[in-house]
Amino acid sequence: MLRAARTGTALCAAAGALALALAGGAQAQDKPAGKDEIRIGNVNAYSGPAAVYAVLGKVPAAYFRMMNDQGGVGGRQIRFITYDDAYSPPKTVEQTRKLVENDQVAVMYGSLGAPTSSATLKYLNGHKIPHIFIASGATKFGDQAAWPWTMGFQPSYQTEGKAFAANILQTRPDAKIAVLYQNDDFGRDVLKGFKDGLGDKAKMIVAEASYESTDPTIDSQIVKLKASGADVFMNMTTPKFAAQAIRKIAELGWKPTHYLGSNANSIAAVLGPAGLDNAKDIISSAYLKDANDPEWKDDPAFKKWNAFYDKYLPDADRKDALTVYAYVAAQTMEQVLRQAGDDVTPANIMKQAANLKHFRSDLLLPGIEINTAPDDHYPIEQLQLIRFDGKQYVRFGPVIDSSKKR
Repeated sequence: MLRAARTGTALCAAAGALALALAGGAQAQDKPAGKDEIRIGNVNAYSGPAAVYAVLGKVPAAYFRMMNDQGGVGGRQIRFITYDDAYSPPKTVEQTRKLVENDQVAVMYGSLGAPTSSATLKYLNGHKIPHIFIASGATKFGDQAAWPWTMGFQPSYQTEGKAFAANILQTRPDAKIAVLYQNDDFGRDVLKGFKDGLGDKAKMIVAEASYESTDPTIDSQIVKLKASGADVFMNMTTPKFAAQAIRKIAELGWKPTHYLGSNANSIAAVLGPAGLDNAKDIISSAYLKDANDPEWKDDPAFKKWNAFYDKYLPDADRKDALTVYAYVAAQTMEQVLRQAGDDVTPANIMKQAANLKHFRSDLLLPGIEINTAPDDHYPIEQLQLIRFDGKQYVRFGPVIDSSKKR
C-alpha cells in the first residue's frame, strides 16, 4: 500500500519523490507549472478509517506514469502529487492548500470523500482550481451553479438511493426498513435520496441508526436495528463498517433483504473479509464491468486492463472493484487533458471536463456512457442493480437513467 507519513515534512518528501518519478526524472519543481508539465493534485486516505481507498491514489499514479512513458500529453509530462489526509477534513484542507499554494497544481483530481472534499469546496472554487472527478457520489459535487469549479464522477448517492427505494417498492411493498448511515455528508445524502424515492411510503422505515467514521465498531447499532423487527436493511456505510455490518448480521442470525451502497460493495475489500457466505443475496448497484464476472473473461478491455496492471501496478488486488473504478476515472482524466490540447490552464481544463460527449470507457457496462455540459456536472447518471450470488455479482433489471429525471 502506498502510505504517506502523517507529518508534513515526510509528506512533502514522499510526494516529491513520487512526483519526480512520474515526471521521468525532470526537476519539475523548478519549472513553471504548465510549461513542460501538467501538475495534478490529489488528496487521499492512505491511513485512518478509510485507508482501504488507498488504491484510488495508487492507480492514477501508475496510470499517469504509463502516459508519461508514452510521451505524456502534447509533449508535457504529468506530475501527479498526492498527499495523505487520513480521511480527516481539517487535514484535507491543509493538504489541499499545500498542493495549490506550494505545488502550484493546475487541477485537483480524484480526491476522496464527501466530508473531506466538502471542506475544500469554498477554497478551490475561490481560487478557480478545477476540483474534478471527486471520488464520492455526493450530490452537491454536481451543483454547478453553487460550485462551478467542482465535479464528481460516479452516479450520485441520491440517484442510487432512489434506485434502491424503487426496487423495494416494487418487490417488497409491505417492507419494514432499517437504515444504517454514516453521520456525515455521504450518509445523509444517500439517506435523502432513499427517502425521496420512497416518497409517501417513507413510513416504511421503522428504525434508523448512525455512526461516526471514527467509531471502532457499529455492532450496537446493528443490534438496535435488528430489534426493530425490520426485514429490509439499507447499509449506507464505508467499506470498514459495511464488512462489520455483514458479519454482525450473520452472527445475530438476522436475515433481512440487504441493500449495500456501491461505494462499499467490493468483493475483495468488503464481502471477502466479511465472509462470502454471509454476503450472499446482497443487492447493490453498478455502472462498471466486474473483473470477477466470467462474462468478461475474454473481453479485450480487460486484457488491456490486465496488461496495464502487469506492468505498472502488479501488486494490485484485481478482484477489488476499486481497481476498475480508478482506472476508468484516470481514463476520463486523460480524455480531458487531450481535449485541452496546448491550453492546459485551469480554466480550459475545467471547460473540457464540462464538455465530455458520449465518452465511453470500455470498462463501463453496456449502455452506460459519460456526458457532461456546462450546466451538467454529473458525468455518470446511469446504473444497474446487481445481486451477489455467493461468488460474484449478477446484474438484473434495466439500466436506470436519471439524467432526464433530476
